[in-house]
Amino acid sequence: MHIHDDWSGLPPDARGATVAMGNFDGVHLGHRAVIEAAGRATDAPLGILTFEPHPREFFNPDAPPFRLMNAESRANRLARLGVDHLYQLPFGPVLAGLTPEAFARDVLVGGLGVRHMTVGADFRFGRKRAGDAQTLADLGAALGFGVTAVKLIGNGTQDYSSTAIRIALSKGRVRDAERMLGHWHRIEGEVVHGEKRGRDLGWPTANLRLDGLHLPRLGVYAVLVDVLTGPDRTSCQGVASLGVRPMFGRNAPNLEVHLFDFDGDLYGQHLSVALVEFLRDEEKFDSVDALIAQIAADARQARQVLTGA
Repeated sequence: MHIHDDWSGLPPDARGATVAMGNFDGVHLGHRAVIEAAGRATDAPLGILTFEPHPREFFNPDAPPFRLMNAESRANRLARLGVDHLYQLPFGPVLAGLTPEAFARDVLVGGLGVRHMTVGADFRFGRKRAGDAQTLADLGAALGFGVTAVKLIGNGTQDYSSTAIRIALSKGRVRDAERMLGHWHRIEGEVVHGEKRGRDLGWPTANLRLDGLHLPRLGVYAVLVDVLTGPDRTSCQGVASLGVRPMFGRNAPNLEVHLFDFDGDLYGQHLSVALVEFLRDEEKFDSVDALIAQIAADARQARQVLTGA
């Protein structure tokens, strides 16, 4: 998959795609329907048009973190779906100021040269969110590209949405989130140096930052781990603590992952960690020995859960 960070100056082979447009936070089943509709619309290459940062971050920078995926995780998921081109446009004052007409003319046609667009039925675009799916269809008819608006999908009682998935994760209901996503909720990123307490306790961990991400329920999870880079690329099971480490003072939330049956150096490598089942809330123990005993119990429970995952 080719990633493009602007809409101008694209090479000829990056123009003329059929493009699904949206924020695609989580790449859930509703998003998949929009992407699959783009894949069926024409025989042109399949493209995704999205924005980085998320427009909500631009307009409300002081809001609590809400994203289900960082840009790396979203790109990895889209690549798995067979996307040819990811147009990850920089969202800022320029894009925010474009009218729907200017966006269609300058970005979609002048920049990307789109053949066909697909969007969700509730999609809005352009300055002050003035454009909707019908606006896009009218502009497409005038400018020479087709448009498909895809109906929202759900389980009969609730539309699949990033908001519903955030609620499920906040309650530790990762399997409910998985049913809406169509895949396990994953946290991806570079392994950073921590305080190496896990190693001292006999349970070495890989640490991932959670900056900018919506926090699932704090606690311990059974996880599936993909090592994406480095000489020790592999897939394995594990147990992870997502939280603030209350035994050791007040800390910023992070994800500490212990990989079962793994022996390698992960610093600087990139991991993809799937939350498979919530095991327990974070606790502050009376002693280090009690903490070690609980970690061992968590690992046993995680292995049991993952055997059937």
